[in-house]
Order: sequence, then structure tokens, then C-alpha cells
Amino acid sequence: MWFKNFLQVFKIPDLRKKVLFVLGVFVVFRIMANIPIPGIDTSRLKEFFAANQMLGLLNIFTGGALSRLSIVMLGLGPYITAVIILQLLTMIFPQLERMYKEEGEAGRQKINQYGRILTVPLAALQCFAMLTLFQRQGIIGKMSPLLLAESILTVVAGSIFLMWLGELITEKGIGNGISLLIFAGIVARTPMSIYQSYIDLGGNPSRIPSYIFFFAVALIIIAGVVLINEGRRNIPVSYAKRVRGMKMYGGVSTYLPLNVNPAGVIPIIFALSLMLLPGMVANFFSALGIGVLASIAEGINDLFQNPWVYGILYFILVFAFTYFYTAIVFDPKAIAENLQKMGGFIPGIRPGESTAQFIKYILNRILFIGATFLGAIAILPSIIQGITGILAFRFLIGGTAVLIVVSVVLETMKQIKAQLRMREYETF
Repeated sequence: MWFKNFLQVFKIPDLRKKVLFVLGVFVVFRIMANIPIPGIDTSRLKEFFAANQMLGLLNIFTGGALSRLSIVMLGLGPYITAVIILQLLTMIFPQLERMYKEEGEAGRQKINQYGRILTVPLAALQCFAMLTLFQRQGIIGKMSPLLLAESILTVVAGSIFLMWLGELITEKGIGNGISLLIFAGIVARTPMSIYQSYIDLGGNPSRIPSYIFFFAVALIIIAGVVLINEGRRNIPVSYAKRVRGMKMYGGVSTYLPLNVNPAGVIPIIFALSLMLLPGMVANFFSALGIGVLASIAEGINDLFQNPWVYGILYFILVFAFTYFYTAIVFDPKAIAENLQKMGGFIPGIRPGESTAQFIKYILNRILFIGATFLGAIAILPSIIQGITGILAFRFLIGGTAVLIVVSVVLETMKQIKAQLRMREYETF
């Protein structure tokens, strides 16, 4: 069935252009990921990223651009962090909340514009912190102020350009551009990881059982991701009969589907971006060399390198962001009001506020399962690596990356099917 849909996409000129446009943007992204910023020797970066779990995961999301110190080394991290900050601010400042929820598309456009503006200083700060960290670790040589400024400007421009490419995909292509670019970065690293695993296995055949266990767990995780992403709790909804003229409307029963994981992969991306921020700020203050401030910054940096602290904090952030993001995109009160306006009701529940409370109650119950699953998936790579000792697929299979890849593929397939179905109706 999927192969038939795939062929049908290329038979429709409009859809074919959209798909080819997305593939063309992927090519541009991969070319940029291999262009290093000027004056940097990247020969010692490989070992450093293998030892640092947070930066290693970020490197996977950028498609290896960070380990090459390319012009898009930060990927979409600054933009995602800016979006997180603005969404947090909507909960603090009522004016921003009204803009986001009440002004409709115009309000969301303003919020997006603020996010683009905030991306610039965040990208500059993250780039400075990264380069300072690499200099302190002796990975890259001492940079002159002019070279440092040139490198920061180059990386900021690269991040803005990548953000623009993501928005272009959303506007002119198929699917969410930000998610698709992260997906492209993850998939681009797969061949290298397969090659590294082959070399590792060739030099140590005794590790074959570990690899078998590793891939068995990966298959289970993929099945779990599909199950949770497609899982729904159907709430029965009935519509009252209405007579208009000589015709009768309503009197039917249907369902209101609530996803087990309505937030998708956004909580994991948010949590990862937020976890990188304290390390960046700590490196910035540590580089200033101001006595007590530098000592505190180094302590924070060391704390985030502890695998237990990393795992527990990562799980908590993913869990919390699942509830937070769902609260932003899913409004039970608005759904209850729309049901009431259309003459719909949940059997046994009074319309209005009671319906909103009931939907919220059901949502919180199923959301606990989705949030726990996302949190477990996020920290699973570290657990699997500890059991098997396999580093090559440390991030690609067994957790976050698989969740993102499978979720993006499923969502894109749904959008393609919707486009095909719409054109079938138009033809009919």
C-alpha cells in the first residue's frame, strides 16, 4: 500500500514538486554541514564527542555538523531554544498568552517573529560557549578575537539560514520543516555508524551476542514507538437531533480521539535544547575567569557530565515538557465549547464546564503513559550502552533518534495520504 502511494505521489505534478523541493533542501543542508568554519582544525574532535554524551547526542541531531565545526554546527538548536523560552513566557505574561491564543494566526505570526529575533543572540551565545569549551579542552588552538568574531558571525548566519530552510519546507513542501531537517541529520549519520559497527564487530567477534541483543531491543523500541504514536483513547460523542425545514440533522454517534502522545517528539527536542543551555552558560562564565563565578560554573559543568544526574534530569524534563506542550496545543475548554455549539455531548456528562473537566481528566490519565514512555525512550540509549558496551549506535538506535525518525516518517506519511485523498475527492 505504501509503495503504491509512493508511486502515486510522483504521478501528481504538484506533489512531485513538493517532494523534490524537500529533497533539494536536504542536499543543501548536507552540503552546509560539511563546510567548516574558517581557521579551525577538527582532527581531535572525534574522541571528545565520543566521550561527551550530551554533545554526542546533539551532534547526531545536527547530522555530524557539530563534530566538523561546520557553518551550521548548532543546527536548529538556537531556534528551538528560542521557541521554548517564548512558550514559557506565555505562561508568565498574560499579554503574550492572549496574543498566542486569541489573535489567531496573526498572533502566532508575531510570536514566530519574536522567536526568529531571539534566535540570533542565542546562537551567538551558544557558538561562543562551544568554541570556548573546545579551546579549554585543547581540542582547537587559541583563537584571536578577530577569528573568534568571524567564526561566531558565520555560525549565526548558518543557524538563521537553516531556520529559513525549515520554514520553507513547511510552507512549500510536505510536513514540518524543523522536524524533517532534524530527521535528515539523524539519517545522514546512519551509514557511518553502520560502518563503525562493522569495523568493531570484525575486530571483536565475541561481541556478536551484544549486537544481537542491541538490535532486538531496537526492534522492540520501534514497535513501541509506533504503538504509542498511533494509540488513541476514543471518547464517545453523540449529537442531538435538529429539525431544519423539512430535513433532520444530527442524531448520530461518533468518537473524540485523544492521542496517548499528543505532543509527539517535541518534548524530547525541547528537553535536549534546555539541558544544553546550562552547560553553555557555565562555559561562558568559566571562560571569564572570575574567581568564585568560574568555580561555580565549572561545578555546574561537571555536574551535567555525571551520567546519573544527566539521566534523571533528562527524564524529568521530557516528562514535564510532555504535559507543558500538550497544555499549549490542546485546550479541553475550547473543545467542550465547540461540541456544545454543534449540539454534541458526551453521554452522561453535562455540556460546558463538566465536559471540559471530563476531557481534561481522561487526557491527564493517558498522558501519564505517553510522558513516561517518552522519558524512558530518552534515557534508554545510556542504559543499553551500559549493558552492551556498544558505542557506534549509542544514539542512533535505542531511543531518542529512533523515536524522532519513526514519528517524523509516520506524520509525513499521514500528510501525504491526506494530500492524495484530497486530490481523489477533487477528481471525483
